[in-house]
Amino acid sequence: MARRTSLEDSGCAIAQALDVVGDWWTLLIVRDTARGVHRFDELQRELGLSRKVLTERLRLLVEAEVLARVPYQERPVRHEYRLTPRGRALLPVLVALQDWGDAWVLGDGSTTATAEQASAEARRVHALAGTRLPGLRLVDDQGSPRDPVADDALHTVLYCFPGAYARPDAYPPGWADIPGTPGCTLESRTYRDRLAGFRAAGAAVHGVSTQRPDEQRAFAQDERLGFPLLSDAELTLITALRLPTFRAAGASRLKRLTLVVDRERVVRHVQYPVTDVAGSVEEALSVVRRLGGDADPERNQG
Repeated sequence: MARRTSLEDSGCAIAQALDVVGDWWTLLIVRDTARGVHRFDELQRELGLSRKVLTERLRLLVEAEVLARVPYQERPVRHEYRLTPRGRALLPVLVALQDWGDAWVLGDGSTTATAEQASAEARRVHALAGTRLPGLRLVDDQGSPRDPVADDALHTVLYCFPGAYARPDAYPPGWADIPGTPGCTLESRTYRDRLAGFRAAGAAVHGVSTQRPDEQRAFAQDERLGFPLLSDAELTLITALRLPTFRAAGASRLKRLTLVVDRERVVRHVQYPVTDVAGSVEEALSVVRRLGGDADPERNQG
């Protein structure tokens, strides 16, 4: 990657940042390492790069301390590439680029918390069926790191929602006017009321939003949910799965979608867009009952 920054740009943080990650392939490497693709051959397969080009881009990212080379095998010594704290600080940049692409390249530029069923965005989300969720931790509403996939259940229902608050005045201005945002409280209440059915089917329920854990805790306690809410304020899950988001009140918010994940971390079922909030809960319950111990990912999603 050629160094392009001139002396005149030395005080411009944008120019300096682009000097590190302004190359097309460089940001895609950061994207894929955030998705859990860490080894050279895996990155080459995902990106379709020549070994020479990939080697050079990885070298530059390691030199810039965006990636770290970590040994995973001793004989012979082999390394994989992991995001450093400096690299993880780029996650909001990736999400912002995806937001912009979904809204202005693939969409009409409007702010929305949903999508058209036949949209490219919806196809991207439905393509998650059969993929594996990488290992990660989100902070739950009690302030503790937690795997979003329950280790004591056959399946985990991850319902992602834009935001729910204990106090009506806590919602951002104009929130109800954004298509797809209304219904977060109804969705959580419906999962709460059907929780016994999910547990009987061997499934755990986890809600996910980008809210702070204290905001989630206040809402969960007020509604007596009985299951954890997980905060993806650091955008870890969003970047791992390229989940769709929108901007509201200066923050990235998850669009409403539901994933059913088995205990092997494989996405078995996808709901997106979710237009019938209560109906989506019943659909998720029907899915976990139907899946049972079946290990083959569903390919045709509704």
